[in-house]
Amino acid sequence: MNTLAGTTREKHAKVLLVEDEALIRDLITEALIEEGFEVYAVGTADEALHRLAAGTPVDILFTDVNLPGGMDGAVLAQRARELRPDLPVMYTSGRRSVIEQLAPVDGSMFLPKPYNPYDVGRLLDYLVAAKKITQSGITQVGNHAVGHHPVAPLAR
Repeated sequence: MNTLAGTTREKHAKVLLVEDEALIRDLITEALIEEGFEVYAVGTADEALHRLAAGTPVDILFTDVNLPGGMDGAVLAQRARELRPDLPVMYTSGRRSVIEQLAPVDGSMFLPKPYNPYDVGRLLDYLVAAKKITQSGITQVGNHAVGHHPVAPLAR
C-alpha cells in the first residue's frame, strides 16, 4: 500500500486509486501527485474498502474493474457508495466488453485503457466538481467553468 501526498502545484482532490498492476498503479500515482492530488494507492478492493471504513479522507474513487480476489471494481464501487453515498467514482479497464457488462453506480465515469496518465487528473477534477455542483448549485469552480465534458458519464 502506498500513501503519498501531493506537494506541487494547486491542491486537488484526495484520490483512492485501486489498481492491481503495480507498474500502472505507480505511474498513475506519480502523475496525480505531480498534478497536486493526494493519492491513496492500493492493489485490491478489500484494501480500498478497509481505507474507506477506517475513515481515510477520500474525495473520489478511481478503480480498475478487473481486480484480483472475490471483489471486482464494480462491486467495490457499490460497497463504497454504501459507506459514502456521494463518493464520485471513475472506472477503468483495458477490456472493451467490460463497459457493456458494467452496472455502474449513478454519476460515474468510465475511462478505457490505455489512457494518458496526465489526462486522468482533469477527469477526476471534473467528477469532483460535478459532485460539488449537485450538492450546492455552484456553476463555477475556481477559475474553471464546469460544463459539458467530452467523456460522457455512465448511465444506468
